[in-house]
Amino acid sequence: MSRDAQDVVEPDGFEGAPHPREQFAFFGHREGEEAFLEGLRSGRLHHAWLFGGAQGIGKATLAYRVARAILDPQRAGDRSLAGLDVPPESHVARQVAALSHPNLAVLRRSPPTDKKAASTTIPVDAVRRALNMFGSTAANGGYRVCIVDSAEDLTISSANALLKVIEEPPPRSLFLIVSHAPQRVLPTIRSRCRRLLLRPLEDQEIRAAISSMGSPWSDIPRDVVDQALRYGEGSVRRTLELLDAEKVAFIDQVTRLLDRLPRTDTKQILALAEALARRDADDSYELTLETVQRWVSERLRDQAGLGASRLAPLVEVCEKIGRSAREIDVFNLDRRPFILTMFDDLADAVRRAA
Repeated sequence: MSRDAQDVVEPDGFEGAPHPREQFAFFGHREGEEAFLEGLRSGRLHHAWLFGGAQGIGKATLAYRVARAILDPQRAGDRSLAGLDVPPESHVARQVAALSHPNLAVLRRSPPTDKKAASTTIPVDAVRRALNMFGSTAANGGYRVCIVDSAEDLTISSANALLKVIEEPPPRSLFLIVSHAPQRVLPTIRSRCRRLLLRPLEDQEIRAAISSMGSPWSDIPRDVVDQALRYGEGSVRRTLELLDAEKVAFIDQVTRLLDRLPRTDTKQILALAEALARRDADDSYELTLETVQRWVSERLRDQAGLGASRLAPLVEVCEKIGRSAREIDVFNLDRRPFILTMFDDLADAVRRAA
């Protein structure tokens, strides 16, 4: 029996929430939308765009929103276009949602099947197959659109295969590349793209986005949403992940330990290290690392006036934590020494930066 598509959590989606290609409500990023409208109105739309910004702030949602408008014959040639809205019931919207539009290619990790797990990268063969579309004329003489979600999933070979088409783009082609870390995208791809940096959303925009998803998301009490927003970093996805009182309480606990540095509560840090060493503590462990990263980033931002030399110890220890965490994962090492050393190193870095 084949797997029910409704039960599959797609690698580029979030369980229980509409996939970006099925999301028609749009919040924030008016400047980004206006950049495309200007290109469409002028008839001089750049052929490749790099959408940068944190995960879950609407980059893919904007990419599919642009694709629907570009692929809709009635809108693509409208020089007085006021917005990128396309009715959900329209033929082009249904085709894009089903990934069946003949002029749309989407490069992403493959979802799982009965016989195969979800892919962890976008392989070069998949890129070549998808880009074959650009070797022929568009079905209706319009645009051909390729969405890459996300650039971080491309291998070196697949990124180079994509580059070859972007370097010499066929007429009326559009590449929309989503990236959570655009500075890491292949420089030769970056240089050929118009870069669009999307900023974190405002709290009211995130609340509106959650409400637009309908039940059960819209039924969540406001105080629970407010708690999640404290650590949501302007991301709808991140906020959805934190609509859990236990997760927020755990982040509060780790943050209190960090805020006391360079003073350390040895007993509490030992207890945390023991808890994170358990086999069933993967989620809490990841949450701890994310909390530390956010705490260091906020401290660097708040103390930017101290100068690079004073803040260098914090930057160095953050890089060390990243390297050590990767080694823990690769070699399946005990997490306890790592957690203890991490707090000692952070305390020393805070002391040196004072």
